[in-house]
Amino acid sequence: MSNPFEDAEGTYLVLVNHEAQYSLWPSFAEVPAGWTVALPATDRESALAHIGEQWTDMRPKSLADAMDGAAA
Repeated sequence: MSNPFEDAEGTYLVLVNHEAQYSLWPSFAEVPAGWTVALPATDRESALAHIGEQWTDMRPKSLADAMDGAAA
């Protein structure tokens, strides 16, 4: 069996959690608790492009907020 996260022909969702972290997720799999759909089912290339456009700060939101607040 091949890895469903690396299937070039697969259909994917883009998920996001409360920490503003993004994930590529196979569309056939149940969305895990704590994650919401940020981009409905699409091809892998489009999903990865969306993640690249949206996820500009790789730090978890709580860490970014704490660090940005400390710098002010």
